[in-house]
Amino acid sequence: MSKRRRNACQSVSTSVSQASVPDPDSPSGPQQEDLPPLQAQIDTALADHTGVILDVSGITFADSMFLRLLLTTHQRTDLRIAAPSETIERLLAVVGADTSLRVYPTVEQAQNT
Repeated sequence: MSKRRRNACQSVSTSVSQASVPDPDSPSGPQQEDLPPLQAQIDTALADHTGVILDVSGITFADSMFLRLLLTTHQRTDLRIAAPSETIERLLAVVGADTSLRVYPTVEQAQNT
């Protein structure tokens, strides 16, 4: 018997303040330590739901790896980005992703759409 997915979106709150943390002593540059747990949370939410509301209010720094996570998640499902900081809004605007991603000022507004 196959597991039936709900039609509602699942909220995923980030518990990180930086989506990728630059380490000045690392020859490889930015570290993506926080992205795999966030990706895992998204994957878990998508196992039972058809969409994800990503609360990014706690993220104060993000780079191209975080942007890639958003764009690939957007391609996979109904992604709603909620409560972005000015930093995240600026990142999305600079690369033009704000025109294709669904961004909401609050989690509540993302849930009610």
